[in-house]
Amino acid sequence: MTRRLQVSELSYTGKVHWWRTAWILALAGVPVFGDTAAVLPFWNSAPTPSQASLDWLGESIAETVAEALGSRGILTLERPDIQDAFHRLGLRQRSALSQASVMKIGEELDAEEVVYGTFEFTPAANAVGSGAKGSLKISGHILDLKRLRAGPEFAETGSIEDLATLQAHLAWRTLDLLAPKLAPPESEFRALRQPVRLDAEEIYVRGLLAVDPEQKEKFFLQAARLDPRFVHPCYQLGQIHYQRKEYRQAADWLQKVTPDDIHYREASFLLGLALFQSGDFAGAQKAFQMIVAAVPLSEVYNDLGASESRRNLPQAIDDFRKAIEGDPADPVYQFNLGYALFKKGDFAAAFEHFHAVVERDPADTLAASLLARCEKKQGLKPSVDGRLANLERLKTNYEERAYWQLKAMLEPKQP
Repeated sequence: MTRRLQVSELSYTGKVHWWRTAWILALAGVPVFGDTAAVLPFWNSAPTPSQASLDWLGESIAETVAEALGSRGILTLERPDIQDAFHRLGLRQRSALSQASVMKIGEELDAEEVVYGTFEFTPAANAVGSGAKGSLKISGHILDLKRLRAGPEFAETGSIEDLATLQAHLAWRTLDLLAPKLAPPESEFRALRQPVRLDAEEIYVRGLLAVDPEQKEKFFLQAARLDPRFVHPCYQLGQIHYQRKEYRQAADWLQKVTPDDIHYREASFLLGLALFQSGDFAGAQKAFQMIVAAVPLSEVYNDLGASESRRNLPQAIDDFRKAIEGDPADPVYQFNLGYALFKKGDFAAAFEHFHAVVERDPADTLAASLLARCEKKQGLKPSVDGRLANLERLKTNYEERAYWQLKAMLEPKQP
């Protein structure tokens, strides 16, 4: 029988931003590659003044490769982590890098493997007459920081209008070189990747690069309209509306993210939160149930329990207990279980959990008030105690990356 590991059992010094999860459940399923990979923005190897607007290509290539690796179980660092590393080292993104600079970035990120490369665009001589825009050459490299060695160059060349195909082939070759046991046949790999219109991809990446929030939203909306099959902009738009507390609009966008997308479970978690906040507790429960079946994180069990508790379902107590098993010290989990037991009338058991909350946070006046009611065995009377209804507390962090990272570190290496 598997069990969750407690915080005291882990001696983990941490990857960038990843040591926040208190437990891990050893589960079979997705194979996990133990090393961490950083995919850097590719840079233009032969820039000209007229090509200043092509920087989005390097970001697009990096995004595609990183997503492909992540979809097969390889732990990849996110764009904000990589951006921070460039900033700390005083390096410009999308500018030419020496191998020494690539090595420094990898060390700064504590990555074992660094994927980087270049692209070169050659405009077509007869672009106006033929409609062709030109050819693109993409060259990739993998730097193995554990063994301090660089792998061979691998390149793709073709029409820029076939960018999706070029990127897919490059991503598969990267995967095959980095972790051949995780690489499926290329035909299968390509079949899983939905082709995206070139203009939609460009506008989407420009949205990622934009700083102004309104400009970001404008780009993502345009990308979604250009190619309705392209769900990446839908995920970004869902996040934007959620941050604005426009929960119905957020849910509408997040529901468009499909199961084959790399962001599907993250989008589903945010969808669950948006549905909960908009009062659709049954919909939120369904979203969280889907996630917890694949990634049994404490925060998902907690929010699943909160959704069930709002519907007065008895299984809420079991799900809050599963959340606590992962992190007994978390006051949110303790409060929610105490509150569910309090609503049930089990004052003695509820007292223990509210006491744990107050002991950890004496300023939590609500937990202290409920603790006092448990001592007096004063139950909840909805007609009188309206202020004590619907007090379940949500977790808004989703730490799947930390889950797989810890799983990879704690499980034996595959021979």
